[in-house]
Amino acid sequence: MLCWSSNWIVGRAIRADLPPVAFSFWRWVLAMLLLLPWSWRPLRAQYKELLQHWRLLCTLGFLGGACNTSMIYLSVTMTTATNAVLLTSSTPIMIIALSWAMFGKRLRAIEWAGVFISLAGVLVIVAHGELQTLLELRPNRGDLWVLGSMLTWALYTVLLTRRPASLHPFSFLTAIGVTGLIAVAPFYAWEIAIGRTFPPSQTAFTAIAYGGIFPSLLAFIFWNRAVSVVGSSIAGLFMNLMPAVGTLLAIIFLGEQPHLFQLAGILLILGGVTLTTRQHRP
Repeated sequence: MLCWSSNWIVGRAIRADLPPVAFSFWRWVLAMLLLLPWSWRPLRAQYKELLQHWRLLCTLGFLGGACNTSMIYLSVTMTTATNAVLLTSSTPIMIIALSWAMFGKRLRAIEWAGVFISLAGVLVIVAHGELQTLLELRPNRGDLWVLGSMLTWALYTVLLTRRPASLHPFSFLTAIGVTGLIAVAPFYAWEIAIGRTFPPSQTAFTAIAYGGIFPSLLAFIFWNRAVSVVGSSIAGLFMNLMPAVGTLLAIIFLGEQPHLFQLAGILLILGGVTLTTRQHRP
């Protein structure tokens, strides 16, 4: 969660130096190059099994490697890092709702109440605490991109529970990273075609190095392992750490200041998550 919280801060900080899709593309290129020395042997040993599960791997690569990261960097060109990390608190609710919709996970009445309370918190943040903004349906576009990225991440996490247990973590991550790169390549080509390129600079290269090592390589290894051990719903709860960590990092490194509507929204979201994830009491 620390790796991913800092990712929003870096994306916001370098938005003028590095286009969003270029950042997503090159961070995954670096991550794959760094991973290859360790993944080469398991890739050779398991390539037949990887091919058997190509549909799942391509889907995970598209969601987690292409869509999610590109949307993250696009969103923070239009909204603050604080708003973005606060909205990530909606992810556990999305994971639970998708588990119900896709795999028949049954929800109690109190859990449904938690879903709608969290949704209310999301709307408060998206509307920036202004009812008129909500009524006129004019939310910040960046906030909508954040929610889109969280939806793709929720889908990734739910589908991750279908990962074959026999696949080596490094060969699995390499397959996801490569398919993600293939998926994001056309969007990167389009970004270049419209003139959104970046001149070589220390800032850009440092951001790519950080993004390739921490939010890509290490964070995905940790997350994939966590979901395999504790399941998607419990792992999703730990994303509630991101608002606190991300907001603190945004204050320290970006000079952003939190607002009352953000506090109200995060309290509603966390209250809804608490209701939805409460265990049955004897």
